[in-house]
Amino acid sequence: MSLNSHMNVLDFTLLSLLRRKFKNLGIVLVFTFIVFITGSILFLSYSFKREALLILKGSPELIVQRMSAGRQELIPVGRAKEISAIPGVSGVEPRYWGYYYDPLVKANYTILASSGSLSAGNRLLQGRLPAPEEKGVAAVGRGVAKARFIDMGSTISLVSAAGDAMDFDVVGIFESESELLTADLIVLGRPDVIRLFRMPPDMATDLAVTVRNETEAPVIAGKIRSRFPDTRPILRKEIIRTYDAVFGWRSGLILTLFAGALVAFIILAWDKATGLSAEEKKEIGILKAIGWETSDIIEMKFWEGLVISLSSFLLGIILAYVHVYFFGASVFAPALKGWSVIYPDFRLAPFIDPYQIAMLMALTVIPYIASTIIPSWKAAITDPDEVVRG
Repeated sequence: MSLNSHMNVLDFTLLSLLRRKFKNLGIVLVFTFIVFITGSILFLSYSFKREALLILKGSPELIVQRMSAGRQELIPVGRAKEISAIPGVSGVEPRYWGYYYDPLVKANYTILASSGSLSAGNRLLQGRLPAPEEKGVAAVGRGVAKARFIDMGSTISLVSAAGDAMDFDVVGIFESESELLTADLIVLGRPDVIRLFRMPPDMATDLAVTVRNETEAPVIAGKIRSRFPDTRPILRKEIIRTYDAVFGWRSGLILTLFAGALVAFIILAWDKATGLSAEEKKEIGILKAIGWETSDIIEMKFWEGLVISLSSFLLGIILAYVHVYFFGASVFAPALKGWSVIYPDFRLAPFIDPYQIAMLMALTVIPYIASTIIPSWKAAITDPDEVVRG
């Protein structure tokens, strides 16, 4: 079959689609909607996971928490020296942090004490971070700055656990490689964090443990648990797996909510697979009668299914991309972000998994093309006179 013949088949296919434009438009709208919903959720959940990796890539290999009655408690700072003596441990740093509820904006902040390792991976927009032992100054995330309408040189007031008002001069407004990390963050000097939360001077929130060989982290965690039975060592790999599980579960929940739309698409594809309309059968019979081969009919229906499904798929993927990466995934982001009130602007970096795109195409485009070709092939191998008569 010559190239000119293939072009004639394609031209006839496009004219045939235009003759049934309203029916095909309905199919395109449903197809596009399904791809848009699924693509948005896949893009968003995958980007969240990549954001989580950006957050955790600079975190310590091991975090040691003290537990009491199943809840985290403050841990004695003196244990840092004992843990640092374990073979394979290169350093132990006490961390001072906690959550602070701000009734002015009805939001929770994360308060963190400044340390020497905090600046790693952070990119200051303006100013600087407080020194570890500095008092009366703070660096805030962009979310906090917007919520409290503060800028460089402004003052932010917090109320300590003892009921005392504490004022801090804002010396830095910063972000990191991931906005999810710093949107609700306030960094203070260690003495101010201790005073704000009324922490005993010999206690810390947890201990960050750095190991020489990351593969030895599980062994070191076991030694810590054996020496201090009331502690819970948390590996960085475990935190990453938790993020994957949480975002995977939430994206699956949203997909379940839109299961009705998915069922509608399945019914649509099944309807096409179970048979052609009388008009379509008559058209195939006439084409066979005027000399079209069965292969020509199959090619025509292949192009018809490909044009509709691929156009709908590309349109749905483009809309999903724009929705997630230009409009902040306003439809689904609140369900996936979690409980926090202060959200970042959420201009996520475009992280796209080609495997997910290929799987989505395999589950939508290929079945639709098959459901278009199979009934057409059955009609094409039937006697034209019988097909035209119905």
